[in-house]
Amino acid sequence: MSTRKPPAGSVTKAPPGLPYPLLENWSWQDDAACQDVNPELFFPAEAERGLRKHAREVLAKSLCGTCPVSRQCRDHAIVVGETYGVWGGTTEDERDHLATATG
Repeated sequence: MSTRKPPAGSVTKAPPGLPYPLLENWSWQDDAACQDVNPELFFPAEAERGLRKHAREVLAKSLCGTCPVSRQCRDHAIVVGETYGVWGGTTEDERDHLATATG
């Protein structure tokens, strides 16, 4: 994984020796529009492809469009290298493109 500078105001990776980001780095999730939504909307089954996967991504992204913390969610996913699902209105490919363009 390449080293990327986190966007200003975003969460950061856990310090060495900790298995995951610190709890306070996740406080933005308290305001997330998706907190009571089935996570399967954002994480399609591995076998799901084509139009079905695209439709699920469109639905997930539309909810992200109403979310007051979508930027924090997207930034978190980029910084920690999330390789699966829709985060902050972006797919895996979109986040990879954003990370490459800024890194």
